[in-house]
Amino acid sequence: MTEPYRIQGETGEWEVVLGLEVHAQVISQAKLFSGSSTKFGSEANTQVSLVDAAMPGMLPVINRECVEQAVRTGLALKAQINLRSVFDRKNYFYADLPQGYQISQYKDPIVGEGVLLLDLPDGSTKSVGIERLHLEQDAGKSLHDQHPQKTYIDLNRSGVALMEIVSKPDLSSPEEAGLYVKKLRSILRYVGTCDGNMQEGSMRADVNVSVRKPGDPLGTRCEIKNMNSVRFIHQAIEYEARRQIEILESGGKIDQETRLFDTGRGETRSMRSKEDAHDYRYFPDPDLLPLVLDQARVDALGADLPELPDVKKARFIADFGLSPYDAAILVEERATADWYEKLAKGRDPKIAANWLISELFGALNKAGKDLVDSPVSADALGGLVDLIGDGTISGRIAKEVFAEMFETGKSAGEIVEEKGLRQVSDTGAIEGIIDEVLAENADKVEQYRGGKDKLFGFFVGQTMKKSQGKANPGMVNELLRKKLDG
Repeated sequence: MTEPYRIQGETGEWEVVLGLEVHAQVISQAKLFSGSSTKFGSEANTQVSLVDAAMPGMLPVINRECVEQAVRTGLALKAQINLRSVFDRKNYFYADLPQGYQISQYKDPIVGEGVLLLDLPDGSTKSVGIERLHLEQDAGKSLHDQHPQKTYIDLNRSGVALMEIVSKPDLSSPEEAGLYVKKLRSILRYVGTCDGNMQEGSMRADVNVSVRKPGDPLGTRCEIKNMNSVRFIHQAIEYEARRQIEILESGGKIDQETRLFDTGRGETRSMRSKEDAHDYRYFPDPDLLPLVLDQARVDALGADLPELPDVKKARFIADFGLSPYDAAILVEERATADWYEKLAKGRDPKIAANWLISELFGALNKAGKDLVDSPVSADALGGLVDLIGDGTISGRIAKEVFAEMFETGKSAGEIVEEKGLRQVSDTGAIEGIIDEVLAENADKVEQYRGGKDKLFGFFVGQTMKKSQGKANPGMVNELLRKKLDG
């Protein structure tokens, strides 16, 4: 198992306790309580209905698709689906919140407790509890950089459906928090309920951080708002944990508060004291009846879910003999897993995985491309793997062929024929090359036969060099042994 994460302070070691609240924008053509579009990047205030702008007398009407997307997500998280849930008004003032309250869920959320499995670097897994998932509407956006004295308001996001997914305080390091966000994003993308695009704000995380001495009760937590990248989540947790430790070790106490992370300075700073639930004056929204679900419909949504990452990973390990590490990489994105299965069909699955993970992913990363933009298709890479498997080319030549495939989009077969790269497996031809190498290095032959066994690698290298890498390595080894030891 991985060593527990500890921070060394002046007075000894400290544990970090973390919980995340992830806000995931629901994939839906319309908002949670209106028919306005949710398309990203539209001109400011062009996707605002009278409901979103909170005009007098406007009533919310719930979007069935958003409800079903929340149920799908809950089922994917192995969570309790509550057949009866209630929408509440959460009262607070923001300039970009036209109603003066947010329609959310409090005591009776649509989804209850669930679980998410983390794939740890050492190959083990860790179970992280999901406390709840509730539906709520997003606020608008305040724009502070459009005018030197004024703040502009864009209400395009006002009323967009969000799923707030709250974890239990089961995470204990910045790395685990990052893995949690990645795994949750993977599940949401598999089931098609959120695109997970943190840059566009469709997935954001609030991170609750507290510290304690090992074995002590939970400490006072601070919440870091609106984190939009795994890298910043790591940095914010590191900074905030050390800040709290310094305060406690100097005899101070932690104030429960909401903080922001300054990405430029790499530090958190106070935003406001942390509100409790009673400060928001929650009460059931009088314009919305309790939401009652039909168990048969929930069952139908569950039956329609795709094979999820954990199940797919277990199958890849069992059926293809892959390591947990390789399987975890391949199932992170549904499209990648499908691509791999197409590549591995009828071929050695381990060799296929190695070429995809080491060679293709490496080349794509260097070129700044995604798998969807790959100039080498699954069929094309499969063709290259086939040429290695049937002995047409060696593994070393295959790397050269792959580089040209990636550059030109040509097939492996075309490149091998054009450049005359077929592996030489003719015994007579290889013996001829070996004879030349041994004749040119008679002194080293004497040394080898005198006991310098390590020189065998030298003879192999020289033979491969003289054959321009085309000689079949297995045959070279076998024939060299016969000639040197015979």
